[in-house]
Amino acid sequence: MRSVDEQLARVLAAAVQPSPVRVAISEAQGLLCAEEVVAERALPGFDQAAVDGYAVRSVDVQGAATEPVVLPVVGEIAAGSRQPSRLQPGQAVRVATGAPLPTLADAVVPLGYTDGHQARVSVQQPVPSAAYVRRTGEDVQTGDVAVRRGAAIGAAQVGLLAAVGKDKVLVHPRPRVSIVSIGDELVDVDRSPGPGQVYDVNSYALAAAARDAGAEVSRVGIVSSDLRRLREVIEGRLLLSEIVVVAGAVGGSAGTEICATLADLGDLDTSRVAMHPGSVQGFGRLGPDAVPTFLLPGNPISALVVFEVLVRPLIRASLGKNNPYRRTVTARLVSPVSSTKGRRGYLRGTLLRDTDTDDYLVQPLGTAGAHLLSSLAEANCLIVIDEDTADVPIGEPVRVSFLAQRG
Repeated sequence: MRSVDEQLARVLAAAVQPSPVRVAISEAQGLLCAEEVVAERALPGFDQAAVDGYAVRSVDVQGAATEPVVLPVVGEIAAGSRQPSRLQPGQAVRVATGAPLPTLADAVVPLGYTDGHQARVSVQQPVPSAAYVRRTGEDVQTGDVAVRRGAAIGAAQVGLLAAVGKDKVLVHPRPRVSIVSIGDELVDVDRSPGPGQVYDVNSYALAAAARDAGAEVSRVGIVSSDLRRLREVIEGRLLLSEIVVVAGAVGGSAGTEICATLADLGDLDTSRVAMHPGSVQGFGRLGPDAVPTFLLPGNPISALVVFEVLVRPLIRASLGKNNPYRRTVTARLVSPVSSTKGRRGYLRGTLLRDTDTDDYLVQPLGTAGAHLLSSLAEANCLIVIDEDTADVPIGEPVRVSFLAQRG
């Protein structure tokens, strides 16, 4: 039986990042930048007012420290104005936030420092040079790196790319993941199950998990256990995917037949992995491009746990993430738990905080039924129990891996 760490090492060794592509910045959110984005223009591109007020020479209003200084208002400049203007000594120009400053002006007096008059303004408080002014290049200078290679592109990075005039950016694209469910007992959710039939849970749940991990997902849905048809579908998906996930294809004689059918496509290993749930699983690299291919259990809980432990890190690594793993913390058990000695346990739980100590606490969920999908829906973490441990009493510290945040 192979350890989880050994299986994970085999999986991550198969990670291949798709070639970078150039996309519109509106499509880049959540991806890693694949280039050094150099600003070709300064940000801001001109000296501009940071507040509504009056553009002045700071030297002309220094006397306002002792008594109001009255200046003639010789014009008004709105944001977006292209008309050049010049300020003479002893004058003021009304400016809106974002408006370009007139020549010779080196400061803006906020409206609150004045009486707000349109023709002659009384300045009641002095301002130093550069006060309330956004200077040319204050944010980004021409030639500066605006977004670095390897940076995760979020809302701020998208805004910065737009601010320096970039409409497209080179990124590491999302790996394409195909999700297939196998089983003659399965029906899609838009049909009513007949005797002995159940809804296809896995293709929907695993597709959602793959999207959450950052993949571009193709939910192929249900494929019958007819071996010829199955092979056709898998071969087709290998040409269109960076990762293929097949659920319901690994246990018993049916799993043996499926593995034999796919064997000449590449190396497909179905050695047991020392974990629970989900010890019965398969992994290999199939097709001319050696596409990482997973065979997952038909039980939805087992399939989702194996996906979380092994498939999700591969997707994250294929996205170019330096750390493909979920965040983990140590928490104290609120209730005792039991695990299978010799296998690493991944138990569902709810992570809490102690209001007095701020320590993490974890409440196990659904330990009495590994098949209970409802308990996984309530969980926000997985409790990880080491292979050499069978029983963990209340109050003991355990390792906890975060799941997606709820609410």
